[in-house]
Amino acid sequence: MTTAAAAALDLQRAAREHLWLHFTRMGGYRDADVPIIVRGDGCYLEDANGKRYLDALAGLFSVNIGYGYGEEIGEAAAAQMRELPFYTNWGYAHPRAIELAAEIASITPGDLNRVFFVSGGSEAVESAWKLARQYYSARGEQRTRAAVMSAGETPTRVDEAHAIAQGTERRWKAISRHIAYHGTTMGALSINGIPAIREPFEPLVPEVLHVRNTNRYHRPIDETEEEFTAFLLEDLEHTIQAAGPETVAMVIMEPVQNAGGSFLPPAGYWRGVREICDRYEILLCADEVITGFGRIGAWFGSERYDIRPDLITIAKGLSSSYAAIGGVVTTDRVMEPFMEGTKMYSHGITFGGHPVQSAVALKNIEIMKRDQIVEHVAETQDEFRATLAQLLELPIVGDLRGTGFFYAIELVKDKETRTTFDDAECETLLRGFLSPRMFERGLICRSDDRGDPVVQISPPLVAGREEFDQIAGILGDVLQEAWERVSS
Repeated sequence: MTTAAAAALDLQRAAREHLWLHFTRMGGYRDADVPIIVRGDGCYLEDANGKRYLDALAGLFSVNIGYGYGEEIGEAAAAQMRELPFYTNWGYAHPRAIELAAEIASITPGDLNRVFFVSGGSEAVESAWKLARQYYSARGEQRTRAAVMSAGETPTRVDEAHAIAQGTERRWKAISRHIAYHGTTMGALSINGIPAIREPFEPLVPEVLHVRNTNRYHRPIDETEEEFTAFLLEDLEHTIQAAGPETVAMVIMEPVQNAGGSFLPPAGYWRGVREICDRYEILLCADEVITGFGRIGAWFGSERYDIRPDLITIAKGLSSSYAAIGGVVTTDRVMEPFMEGTKMYSHGITFGGHPVQSAVALKNIEIMKRDQIVEHVAETQDEFRATLAQLLELPIVGDLRGTGFFYAIELVKDKETRTTFDDAECETLLRGFLSPRMFERGLICRSDDRGDPVVQISPPLVAGREEFDQIAGILGDVLQEAWERVSS
């Protein structure tokens, strides 16, 4: 037995006895090996047995620059460790957090200008909802104080406090879309539109309402894009009205929805969402945890679709997952009520804006600019889509949707009727065959049935022609084999 084999065997034993994997059926590893990934380079990974894989999911839609910049980013992290390994942003600042906030403000679209750092995407969504909730009470106090002071007489502290208490505005509800995934902390989980991952933890944080998502594949064939947009906007406005507009703090949506399979917005959709939020004075949050930092061919989805949000959530591509960091980016208008007197946003994260995480994110953005990674996605996305479109010739492939380096293939039993697979068939097809067979063939992507069954494809943003062909080639073979199994 070689030293390498012994080390791998020890890792297997320790993994089975001590490590609890995320979103994983651990019973499947009682007698089976845990996949152990030991190194990466470019778009490729290698496991403890020396087998090589093409990572067509970029980790979790997040390793935007790929796995080949570890040395350069490691040097930036080490330099920061030597200078200042840690300090908090609770009442203090340090250079890297300041520099990163300024850098983010310079590349975010519109008037997004203020950055509140956290440790990841779920925390970013949680923080955005808390900020939206507190914003209205802070705004109400600000408006009431201004009205009291403009009355002409100097009020007593008791009079002012009473007026502010009477005039405090309270909004707490959030609206998101069906099947949308926004994270796993209790607040973010409550915003999710996926029943299966919500139900084990109910009751959740009140109160979230869900509206229809932008999945057009199962809509009436003769419905125009304009009719679909009007239908979606009517649903959103009706939901707001039914909830009571004065109780709704935030509408949160991804520029391109991930769960369910890369749902694109129809023409006029985001303009309409923005107009509805303005009409009812509701904050609009674009969840850019996945779509930010080049994933869909622009620095941000909000830029590509002219969303003009009041807040965005960021994580994943902010550091290309070389460090655990995220944030909420908002406008000066949203921050303004918190700038008066003793007012503050009553929230904090120990590691938010961590110096080493910030240094890594700064280096990641520097690399993306220097190597023109966002431009690469914009220039090659049509070629990538055309390569994947060849899979539409397979009888099991009903739809290809997405943009940039962010796609999904929907699987069907019947292309003419668009009939999908039932739960039992999905269990057999996706978990029992597709996922293990793709992994066996050296391809990592996701088979998902949180909506209709899809295969999600989202490689590192440095992928090129060779990777496009390899992804389509392996997927084509495996999906053809899957069809033969389900149709026999």
